[in-house]
Amino acid sequence: MNLVIVESPAKAKTINKYLGKNYLVLASYGHIRDLPSKNGSVDPDNKFKMLWEVDSFSKKYLKEITDAAEDSDKIILATDPDREGEAIAWHVKEYLISKKILKDKILERVVFNEITKNAILKAIENPRQIEIPLVEAYLARRALDYLVGFNISPILWTKLPGSKSAGRVQSVALKLITEREHEIEMFNAEEYWSLTSDFTNIENKNIFSKISLFNGKKVERFTFKNKSEINRAINIINKSKFKIKDVTTKIHKRNPLAPFTTSTLQQTASYKFGFGASRTMQIAQRLYQGIDIDDETTGLITYMRTDGTQISKEAIIDFRNLIENDFGKEYLPINPNTYESKKAKNAQEAHEAIRPTEITRKPSDIKKYVNADQFKLYDLIYNRALSSQMNSAEFYRNSIIISSQDEKINFKANGSIVKFEGFLKVYKLVEVDEDTGNILPECKVDEDVNVLRLTDEQHSTDPPPRYSEASLVKKMEELGIGRPSTYASIISVLSTRGYVEMINKRFHPTDRGKLISAFLEKLFTKYVDYNFTAELENQLDEIT
Repeated sequence: MNLVIVESPAKAKTINKYLGKNYLVLASYGHIRDLPSKNGSVDPDNKFKMLWEVDSFSKKYLKEITDAAEDSDKIILATDPDREGEAIAWHVKEYLISKKILKDKILERVVFNEITKNAILKAIENPRQIEIPLVEAYLARRALDYLVGFNISPILWTKLPGSKSAGRVQSVALKLITEREHEIEMFNAEEYWSLTSDFTNIENKNIFSKISLFNGKKVERFTFKNKSEINRAINIINKSKFKIKDVTTKIHKRNPLAPFTTSTLQQTASYKFGFGASRTMQIAQRLYQGIDIDDETTGLITYMRTDGTQISKEAIIDFRNLIENDFGKEYLPINPNTYESKKAKNAQEAHEAIRPTEITRKPSDIKKYVNADQFKLYDLIYNRALSSQMNSAEFYRNSIIISSQDEKINFKANGSIVKFEGFLKVYKLVEVDEDTGNILPECKVDEDVNVLRLTDEQHSTDPPPRYSEASLVKKMEELGIGRPSTYASIISVLSTRGYVEMINKRFHPTDRGKLISAFLEKLFTKYVDYNFTAELENQLDEIT
């Protein structure tokens, strides 16, 4: 018999169906060992020796694994294909060695990016050994997080009773939220005015436009700072005569977006559906591990913890066939679209982007087998992945410049009409060009136009917005802080420990959160510095 060890029971159930009766698939239920939360678990004076202990939750599952391992000829470690998955495989191996079980056994490590029959069987046929650089990258992170947390947290407990912890990345995320709150508190609103005009041409057609030049100078946000300044401008405009100065039509292309990575999926699911990062990852995990469809458990998407934007060659062939058959050749680029990943050093870079395991399995095909949230996320992943291999959308972008006789005042009218839908046939963007659908009338250069009405509007500057889950993930990714697989847990820790609270889907730091952040900034400046934390992440990635 061959024993296969994975980290989750849902995954074990699916894989067992594919491998048959010569295999027993058991779950470790995540990490089986951790550093005890006491002094000395990491010893910097002894080559950073680490002491591990099995948590009480894992003991019963480990007994099941060790009993099965004793009766097995081969032990296959099939945990997730990322750093944490490699770490779990290493922990299981080390534990079995400590129990003297591996003496006469064959031990193999297999990885797969999707839980489908073909992918599982191919992985079993192509085993490898545990990747020690990935394990060392995990050990370095774990030791560092322990040393930072264990050395700073006790000071917090003493000086700020009731405070729970000061984790390495968590503290920097808290700093982002508290700094934004300080910016909002210090913000002073400034008044400014905008001006639009409705012109009519000789055929009495309306042209809606915005002022772009006044007194020969480009109009900026604060060109008109108050009511008297805008009134002065309106008086001058009303006394002026206008004509069409320029009419242009250009073809503008809008390129498709890359298929989802972990962070872009979290951000888009937040914008479109209001899903939090944890909720998005839980739903994606279920789609990855498998849904029961016609008595067969099937993984619907590829691995959801990834920084990669590439798609496998085999999948691209299937994508292109479907695009040509369902939409026509005009939607298919001559060559497959490729996308650059933001982080070349990252250990999760080697993974594919998040995509459907079978592009022929359309959202409508699986709707009756999944719940509403699972359907929404699968539909989003499917359409984003498919659209990434389609042609660009094309627009006729029209503009009319209306000028005063002395050419010191200009108004500009913009319109945009879809020429070719391209990828927008499948994937609608979150943001929409405000000029799309605005059809401008036919006009000729030097044609006279008249002011029908002028509309002035008062505005005031807004403070910077508080972070939502999506914008916090985006900011952390921009700064190089944390990694996609950790964003959901970082956000969760800040909330559960009472350092921030969510009001109207925005993070507000609590008084305790503000106090802790100020305390850390004052006494441990280096450790909550953005550049220090980002550079540390790069160094940890270089270990891999």
